[in-house]
Amino acid sequence: MNKEHGEHAGDCGAAGEPKEPGRGKPGAGDFIRDIVADDLRTNKWDGRVVTRFPPEPNGYLHIGHAKSICLNFGVATEFNGKCHLRFDDTNPAKEEQEYVRSIKDNVRWLGFDWGENLFFASDYFDRMYEYAVQLVRKGKAYVCDLTADQIREYRGTLTTPGKDSPYRSRSVEENLDLFERMRKGEFPDGSRVLRAKIDMASPNLNMRDPVMYRILHATHHNTGDKWCIYPMYDWAHGLEDSIERVTHSICTLEFENHRPLYDWFLDELGVYHPQQIEFARLNINYTVMSKRRLLELVQARIVSGWDDPRMPTISGLRRRGFTPEAIRAFCKRVGVAKMDSVVDVALLEHCVREDLNRRAPRVMAVLRPLRVVIENFPEGKVEEVEAVNNPEDAAAGTRKLPFSRVVYIERDDFMEDPPKKFFRLAPGREVRLRYAYYVKCEKVVKDEKTGEVIELRCTYDPATKGGGSPDGRKVKATLHWVSAAHAIEAEVRLYDHLFVKPDPDDVEPGKDWKSNLNPRSLETLKACKIEPSLAGIEAGRRVQFERLGYFCVDPDSSAGRLVFNRTVTLRDEWAKIAKETAG
Repeated sequence: MNKEHGEHAGDCGAAGEPKEPGRGKPGAGDFIRDIVADDLRTNKWDGRVVTRFPPEPNGYLHIGHAKSICLNFGVATEFNGKCHLRFDDTNPAKEEQEYVRSIKDNVRWLGFDWGENLFFASDYFDRMYEYAVQLVRKGKAYVCDLTADQIREYRGTLTTPGKDSPYRSRSVEENLDLFERMRKGEFPDGSRVLRAKIDMASPNLNMRDPVMYRILHATHHNTGDKWCIYPMYDWAHGLEDSIERVTHSICTLEFENHRPLYDWFLDELGVYHPQQIEFARLNINYTVMSKRRLLELVQARIVSGWDDPRMPTISGLRRRGFTPEAIRAFCKRVGVAKMDSVVDVALLEHCVREDLNRRAPRVMAVLRPLRVVIENFPEGKVEEVEAVNNPEDAAAGTRKLPFSRVVYIERDDFMEDPPKKFFRLAPGREVRLRYAYYVKCEKVVKDEKTGEVIELRCTYDPATKGGGSPDGRKVKATLHWVSAAHAIEAEVRLYDHLFVKPDPDDVEPGKDWKSNLNPRSLETLKACKIEPSLAGIEAGRRVQFERLGYFCVDPDSSAGRLVFNRTVTLRDEWAKIAKETAG
């Protein structure tokens, strides 16, 4: 069964921030919060609210898991309950301590804490085994020798009933003996399984004698070599919730057909029985959310790792410069639904822009530098101009920037033969340099061999310092710049969508989803010029490069090498869509 999205969940009230007690009243939130509020009103769970976030430690968390984290921890906070962090570590072949560490780190980074409520499914392996023995004693479970392919064949289809396994009629005594020998390691991998004895003719395929245990001689990250049989998810899931006395077990819609099995196991054992609630998982265009596919991207070196800024993993989003506040705001806006849909990645980017617009300081950087010599500015002279750190934050103040005879501007801000609607620098044209002066292009210097423009010769108007003209003349463009003598050189990585199509599975016959990978998802610029105020900036710091977008200092940076990742551009497609819709 596919559990890749089983942890996904929805909204985090008010961007995941703590709420006042009683906020979750029926009709005030979403259908899950309405259920929780009604259960409190009827005292269904003795006034308790216990949720859980149950990731498998077989990969890094992604944005879909962030949605689940926000929902489960958010609901617990809003209703004065608690949320468990539980690692569903039932498959030692794919699980590693590295993933455990990264999951803890990412949950904390998003702003949530489980306190003392940290659990592992492997903590319950002894109890799960005893519960399985109980079902065998009741005649409700049996050891089956069919191969995996034979089990699938015997299972039947949606339109045809399954067939009983020839081993279904084994006696209780034989099953108890075989199951104990399975535990002791007497049989090879895949040779036997323990199955529930339910109904091979059930219209729900999940009820057709599902596998509960398989033989797997593998070292477990938590229990070592104690076990060589491991529980299947459908068997473990309900027992974990029951043992921890979870009240609301929140799953995505693909688990709706598994709920009868969840209920059957708990009812047959006569143990505490939580409520499973399903809702639509998170899907975002231009990306994939399957951990299997994300692992394939990592192992094939299509990306640099789980924290590659093009990945939808929380680690990748962090490295790219996304903030926890923006991700929580995104989860809130997406909300909780009962039907699957696809969310536009532009909404996620909009939430990031909204947050960074308030908090990110403005700086100037030139990514594709073109040298500009201001011929009437005295050689050796350096002036200071005052620049605003963040117009959205009055408390952010200002900074001083050096201005000198030679500056760099963006190569795209100049055209020798501009079209009609190009208002930036051109021969004979005047523009404003941000916070500095008006400058006018007098001459263009080209490479004699290639004809490429390599330098502009300009003049400036000393009366326009600060950006205004005393005679009232206007210019149509303001350009960012960096003083050549004071510039810091940096590497800048420009990231784009990982896929060229909104739906990566929209492929031509004979091709797979990887055929839609975007060959231009990363562009690396090596000789960018950055203003000197950024000297010594720490990894993880976020800034806005004026006119260019939001950027974050990459961990690859060192004392002599600054590396920036582009988080998002300034252009906001979601805001544009929202405006057009409202209009």
